[in-house]
Amino acid sequence: MAIVANTVTYLDGDVLLEAFFAFDDAFSGRCPAVLINHAWGGRDEFVAEKAKKLAGLGYVGFALDMYGKGVLGASPEENARLMQPFMADRALLQKRIKAAVAAVKLMPWVDDSKIAAIGFCFGGLCVLDLARTGEDIKGVVSFHGLLGEPDNIRDKKIKAKVLALHGHDDPMVPPEQVLAFEREMTVAGADWQLLTFGHTMHAFTNPVANNPDFGTVYQPDADRRGWVAMQNFLTEIFG
Repeated sequence: MAIVANTVTYLDGDVLLEAFFAFDDAFSGRCPAVLINHAWGGRDEFVAEKAKKLAGLGYVGFALDMYGKGVLGASPEENARLMQPFMADRALLQKRIKAAVAAVKLMPWVDDSKIAAIGFCFGGLCVLDLARTGEDIKGVVSFHGLLGEPDNIRDKKIKAKVLALHGHDDPMVPPEQVLAFEREMTVAGADWQLLTFGHTMHAFTNPVANNPDFGTVYQPDADRRGWVAMQNFLTEIFG
């Protein structure tokens, strides 16, 4: 038996999107699905590898696309330009990731009652916003995600369980944003966890991150510990 991987297109309105998915054909029947939301550069090899790793754990890994088929940034400036419309319009962001949830539920290998989502950096913000909409999925995991609350949802009730993995020295998520996030999750009635890694900056899961002046540095211990925490979380929510 082997990991089967391919791409699939889906739509958000008239925007054509392309996800990368993977599953292990050794598993019979329908499996839980884990959406993977990319960082600000677009759906790249990093999230494709995460989809394959999740497939090896018995899940359907679905690396979703926020920007459009084939759209990738090639520099920090391009990445920021691609991300900005979604940061400025969180309703657009929420609609776009919900299109991915609808798409994954249609896949023949997926148990559509067992859906979770993980995300990295910008993707962490996206999966947290998915939970904030009240989407009826099992859980979300944010890896060094931005934690800022959207301004378009009021009196939210969060159904999904939430795990946020955060670097204490992340300059993009200051302590006051962390405290605000904790208050927000509590008021929303969420089953939430926040795991903070000491001596850890932004992008700690990315092996090519090495820009301390920008605040993005790979931290292998936090990367490994975060992945283990995610696995435990998925085992719990899908149990």
